[in-house]
Amino acid sequence: MTHAIRVQSLNKTFGARQVLHGLELDVPVGAMVALIGASGSGKSTLLRHLAGLATGDRNSGGEVQMLGQDVQKNGVLNRNVRRLRSDIGYIFQQFNLVGRLSVLKNVLLGSLGRMSRVRGTLGLFNKQEVNDALRALERVGLLEYAYRRASTLSGGQQQRVAIARALCQKAEIILADEPIASLDPESARKVMETLADINKRDGKTVIVTLHQVDYAVKYCRHAVALKGGKKYFDGPINRLTNDFLSDLYGSEIGTALLFGEQEAKTMQDREQTRLILAAA
Repeated sequence: MTHAIRVQSLNKTFGARQVLHGLELDVPVGAMVALIGASGSGKSTLLRHLAGLATGDRNSGGEVQMLGQDVQKNGVLNRNVRRLRSDIGYIFQQFNLVGRLSVLKNVLLGSLGRMSRVRGTLGLFNKQEVNDALRALERVGLLEYAYRRASTLSGGQQQRVAIARALCQKAEIILADEPIASLDPESARKVMETLADINKRDGKTVIVTLHQVDYAVKYCRHAVALKGGKKYFDGPINRLTNDFLSDLYGSEIGTALLFGEQEAKTMQDREQTRLILAAA
């Protein structure tokens, strides 16, 4: 299996408004992909379809495959989608933790997809599952908070708890929907470093939707851009240029506003080198 994710002819309509248009996408196993685009471009909608949390238009021929298995086809979910979701970790912008539960119990919830319904309903986690959850918390730097209520943590810490939950889930694919949108720069850095480490060290496939293009450039090797529900770019992150980004986001915006100053210079140097090589 060479592709972790394959999308073919995916369409989605809400009322009279079509938000995804015949979308095609192939993501290789082990990729770290930034999904970028202006607000309303369809990024979050696409991510929900990949996870089987939403279905495409009926009888439009659309297909979504994850790890070689159908998640949905022609707008109908696979009857075994619950089992398939156990291999897909979904990280929400607003963390989606249970605030009254401890940090450890929130992480243990990642094990539910691999447990019997009886054990899951009763919260009967075995020693191995508890140890896995503690190791996941140690991995994201939050082991000392294991027995604190989740609601007492900062936003950045809660987002890392959500990542630990995906680790405990043993997901092969991690989908992160604007995971740093509401975080301060230092917390955002820690979250992105954690996702990048999981991709690099564990070989997990990661797709992360981002508005901050500088983070995409720093932590991702590949970018997919959506515009008006259509795929507008699919290629190496170093091919993103200021002119392209201005067109993508629909405004004449300086590179330094999208990237930090150092990232802007690096991008400009890469583009200049590419043009020189192309002309040689």
